[in-house]
Amino acid sequence: MNFRVERDNAPRESFGEYKYLIYRGSTLIARYWHDYRGDEHGIEFLNGKSNMWPVGRMIDFLEGGGPQPVVLSKRAEAFIEEWLA
Repeated sequence: MNFRVERDNAPRESFGEYKYLIYRGSTLIARYWHDYRGDEHGIEFLNGKSNMWPVGRMIDFLEGGGPQPVVLSKRAEAFIEEWLA
């Protein structure tokens, strides 16, 4: 599947959560978040399903960052496909 991750540009507190929008093609399907240290994370699908600890740790879910674009890991893609089935 063709997934795209965008950083949610809403203002955040200094120790607030980092938030991302996940699209399948051009359709927004989920909102993903992690705390400022990456210790806790969760995903909320637009269909109402949610999971407070998807695919191990945050670094197992997202890849990239810095000069590289943020993308879903293969495990994250498989997780999302399973939850949307």
